[in-house]
Amino acid sequence: MERIFFNSSLPRSGSSLFQNLVSDNPDFYCTPTSGFLELVYGAKGNFQSSPEFKAQDQGLMDNAFLHFCRGGMEWYFNSLTQKKYVLDKNRGWTISYDLANKFYPNPKMVCIVRDLRSIFSSMEKNFRKNPHKENHVQNPSELIGTTLRKRVDIWAGGLPVGIALDRLRDVIDQGIDKKILFIRYEDLMAIPESQMKRFYDYLEIPYYNHSFDKVTQHTHENDAIHGIYGDHKLRTEFKMLPNDFNEILGFELSEDIKRSYEWFFRYFNYL
Repeated sequence: MERIFFNSSLPRSGSSLFQNLVSDNPDFYCTPTSGFLELVYGAKGNFQSSPEFKAQDQGLMDNAFLHFCRGGMEWYFNSLTQKKYVLDKNRGWTISYDLANKFYPNPKMVCIVRDLRSIFSSMEKNFRKNPHKENHVQNPSELIGTTLRKRVDIWAGGLPVGIALDRLRDVIDQGIDKKILFIRYEDLMAIPESQMKRFYDYLEIPYYNHSFDKVTQHTHENDAIHGIYGDHKLRTEFKMLPNDFNEILGFELSEDIKRSYEWFFRYFNYL
């Protein structure tokens, strides 16, 4: 394995589709939703709290821990694949850029974004599709999540959308955004070849001539683990469905979302 890259995209933005597009390149091993970053954070917690580390020279221990993270990451992926490149998908990588940069200098990260109205619309559609399953958003006895607007507020104020937007705003405020490749889902679907060329140019590796006739599913996840919003089964046809957020959310709520997140719509040119 020559290099590890990172996919840290917004929820419901096409990150699984992107992983599978890149997987068509035989030089790439692309993960489903990955837990490797959680291993790093678990180790970081023990490193910071264990007295055995605190009692030793901190410079030596810091250096050893960072090498532990890098070595662990490389051996982790070497045990999964013999391919040249890895694209690891976890929403936490962008906000963890500085940590990753400590043990894996100059990390290359891609972030797929999407019109927020479409993201919330996708969440709501999954909610409506699964009335027979626990949705973790409604509590009628306390009038929680009982209306469309309340559900959007809940998703915007917590997992998975709210935390992703908080992290994205912080990445922009810190200037880390200049080191990250952002791809709009809408552009990926409309002009896929140009967006994939941007991706390869950013990674500084040779371009692979992708076909966009159909989507082959290479990554697989048990969506029962992720709940009703974790829909990782892909359509075989590479085609963007028409935007339906005004139909699903209503025009008024769609406009409220646009006003509430003006920074997002302006930064990613969705105005």
